[in-house]
Amino acid sequence: MTVSTKPDRFARELRRWRTRRRFSQLDLAIRADTTQRHLSFLEQGRSRPGRAMVVRLAESLDLSLRERNGLLLAAGFAPVYAESGLDAPELGPVREALERILEGHLPYPAVVVRPYGELVAANAAFGMVLGEGVAPALLEPPVNVLRLALHPDGMARRVGNLAEWGRHITGSLREQALRSPDPGLDEFIAELDGYLPEPDAPAEHLGFAVPLRLRAPEGELRLITTLTSFATAVDVTLSELRLEAFLPADEATAKILRQRAATSGG
Repeated sequence: MTVSTKPDRFARELRRWRTRRRFSQLDLAIRADTTQRHLSFLEQGRSRPGRAMVVRLAESLDLSLRERNGLLLAAGFAPVYAESGLDAPELGPVREALERILEGHLPYPAVVVRPYGELVAANAAFGMVLGEGVAPALLEPPVNVLRLALHPDGMARRVGNLAEWGRHITGSLREQALRSPDPGLDEFIAELDGYLPEPDAPAEHLGFAVPLRLRAPEGELRLITTLTSFATAVDVTLSELRLEAFLPADEATAKILRQRAATSGG
């Protein structure tokens, strides 16, 4: 199935993505198993690609599934990758698996998020770490965990290394913006930057990671995070989900979280 499109739209999009990925025409041609001459003709609008070629080029450019659909549309083809709602029956096994992972990570916090930090699900430990005193407006759906973490009316007042940890977050978002430009993401980064104070000390790293230092009644919690994604997903929604799991950076933090879980009955 094809859809109508301007003849040069695909050529512009292909050049834009190749330039952004910093590939030469030869580099991309080799990755996509085609010739530099054919790729040059595609970028000039002198040749029209088949759907298989568009998919191969999109894969070679390491585009997300959403971006691959966009390149297909630019070439005049219907999207290949479905975008299911999270409540769709076909994603039922995924929802169940995520619930089990979240529960299995207890007594440590874990959340599932959409792009740019939109909360999908969280385990009980995340609520315990979140604490009290968060502005109700920040907890109204859709909740954004990054805004929740850095906003002065959210967790920020309890973060001992806000300048350093916050810039770790915005730095990661900037890397995403470089790979996949989005004006909405640029605005969100600017918003988060506005919440951060200037760093007043050298950056502290736990060997390999920036720990979150979070003040709590029992003492300071020191947490590091891991990110997990569905690398083989062929559904846009599923491919964009991220599981962020917090791990204790020291035994004192682990003990506090275990005690909290025991007290709450979790």
